[in-house]
Amino acid sequence: MSSLFKSWVEAVRLRTLPVSVAGVITAVAFNISDGTFKLLPAVLCLVFAVLCQIVSNFANEYYDYKAGRDKVGREGPRRGVTEGDISPRAMKYATFAVLALAALVGLSLTYWGGLWLIVVGLFIGIFALAYSAGPWPLSTHCMGEVAVFFFFGIIPVNFTYYVQALSWSWPVLAASAAIGLMIANVLIVNNYRDADDDAAVGKHTLANTIGRKAMPYLYVVNVLIALLLMLPIWLSMAWPWIIVPSVYLVAAVFIAIRMTACKGRALNPFLGITAMSILLYSILFFIARI
Repeated sequence: MSSLFKSWVEAVRLRTLPVSVAGVITAVAFNISDGTFKLLPAVLCLVFAVLCQIVSNFANEYYDYKAGRDKVGREGPRRGVTEGDISPRAMKYATFAVLALAALVGLSLTYWGGLWLIVVGLFIGIFALAYSAGPWPLSTHCMGEVAVFFFFGIIPVNFTYYVQALSWSWPVLAASAAIGLMIANVLIVNNYRDADDDAAVGKHTLANTIGRKAMPYLYVVNVLIALLLMLPIWLSMAWPWIIVPSVYLVAAVFIAIRMTACKGRALNPFLGITAMSILLYSILFFIARI
């Protein structure tokens, strides 16, 4: 694998992409059980979600570099633009090219959900950039976890369900909030790891605002609230499936404890573990629900 290709793969941030997939899988589980499943819009929602996350990742790399928020030799995964592996111009073009592709996929969903979804798509596109860009980047004003909660949980789960069912559902809303809280934990690990680096460049994240010591506790609290939100849904299914949220809780506590014993690059694996655990949770929920 060439070094340039490897740098682009790292910019995509493959280890965190499962979070985009998890929300769509959760929604589709409800669609199938409710008899409203439609294959093509479901697949398009999945593609749209993944593309939007890639846009956000590319924009984060480009705009953090432009603003001086990344530095060479940072504790987190290597940033190709900052390290000089990818030109800023190439990353900027790639960001808007993927955004255009996501917009085309999103437009196709109006066939099922109606033209009003264009407004939702514009909102999502603006967020993908505003997370790192603009006069008030969300990621630098303690809003990263909140943004992730809405744009990786509430919005993808509810709208994936909607474009197939053309209706809303309270259980789906509860599940979307649960998935959003779980996915926010990916950012909690990220900001916990980068707290010192972020503070040095004036980046105000939740970790360096309320303190690093609070973040592992918040990680567990998010999981507890998420599981409570979905507990009635799990209890409505065959009893052995209650093992899934129980094991997920134990795993979350273990991860939070291990986080406190690690620093810097040693925390990188916990990003992937957190993302993959959410994907596994959603897959098991999908199997149980259908």
